Amino acid sequence: MDIKQVTETIAMIEEQNFDVRTITMGISLLDCIDSDIDKAAEKVYNKIVSKAKDLVTVGDEIAAELGIPIVNKRVSVTPISIIGAATDATDYVPFAKALDRAAKEIGVNFIGGFSALVQKGYQKGDEILINSIPRALADTDFVCSSVNIGSTKTGINMTAVRDMGRIIKEASQADPMGPGKLVVFANAVEDNPFMAGAFHGVGEADCVLNVGVSGPGVVRSALSKMPDASISEVAEQIKKTAFKITRMGQLVGAEASKMLGVPFGIVDLSLAPTPAVGDSVAHILEEIGLESCGAHGTTAALAMLNDAVKKGGVMASSSVGGLSGAFIPVSEDAGMIDAVNRGALSIEKLEAMTAVCSVGLDMIAVPGDTSADTISAIIADEAAIGMVNSKTTAVRVIPAIGMKEGDTLEFGGLFGSGPVMRS
Repeated sequence: MDIKQVTETIAMIEEQNFDVRTITMGISLLDCIDSDIDKAAEKVYNKIVSKAKDLVTVGDEIAAELGIPIVNKRVSVTPISIIGAATDATDYVPFAKALDRAAKEIGVNFIGGFSALVQKGYQKGDEILINSIPRALADTDFVCSSVNIGSTKTGINMTAVRDMGRIIKEASQADPMGPGKLVVFANAVEDNPFMAGAFHGVGEADCVLNVGVSGPGVVRSALSKMPDASISEVAEQIKKTAFKITRMGQLVGAEASKMLGVPFGIVDLSLAPTPAVGDSVAHILEEIGLESCGAHGTTAALAMLNDAVKKGGVMASSSVGGLSGAFIPVSEDAGMIDAVNRGALSIEKLEAMTAVCSVGLDMIAVPGDTSADTISAIIADEAAIGMVNSKTTAVRVIPAIGMKEGDTLEFGGLFGSGPVMRS
């Protein structure tokens, strides 16, 4: 690495908010199945602690050695509905509590996998898990949940769509932040390292390490240096920047894999914004040339950004996976919040943008009196976009109890705050 590359790397970290957003250990729980839910939950706890006991320490050591911030250390597990199906329990909250206890023991930020895959229908454990979600999220601190309700191959499970509207409402009533830890997917991927939607797919190895890297600020900074560039030159610059970011993620992942003695899985390069100044996907779109995020041309600019990020990542690593692309979570993106507040960005426009970004409607606060039927309709629309276009889509909406359109809901931490939008 020459001096120019060293200088570039330092600037990316210190000035442009580049970070490894997460190292996520995926752990299979299939060997924890037991007909007794308490015994199964204890097996789950023991396996997670056994496999991931050094994850946080190793992440901190690598960050110190390489000088690259590793913001989060997380765990994803086999969908709990599969593990719970072997029991006669009618409530899977004990599993959620075991996951939470394990997360606290090993010191990770979040643990994902309180999940069900119901794209074609309900099996024994699926409906039980779904009905357990509101209390599971309210009674735990670090557990994240997801439900896959559709796919391109199977279509959409409309019964699950109906049920998830109700569950999101119940989760918000049980805990105002509960829905922030719950994602409803179509075409969910098995190796996603990002929360709240991460789970460890049944097709994965027993234990793997996946890395999620981010850097909206790095991309925006690169584009700001070429104000008169053509759209082709902009795309090429995004690819080059994505290449650099992904290589750093590959380096961190390979080192963590070696130190933990766990196979390396994938690098997920997703431009995932944070509330920090300069770390916004909306501002990248405006740097490309939009008058405002949400204006005409936004969907086209986002499509180009997403495509260039994916291509740059693939050039950098043979292990690119997960969601890889651009996230558009409203509450975590200062530029998106500004666009909503000035009336330039609506849920309808965000829905159009989800046809070309890497996920879907994310971290959107809606009025507290939004009905379960309306939320189900939002989920159905997003699932239809994913199913028809063979892409992952998702819904993470938060009914803001006692609030109306135009109010601001404070989430705190990485989630930031967000305007309550018309649903």
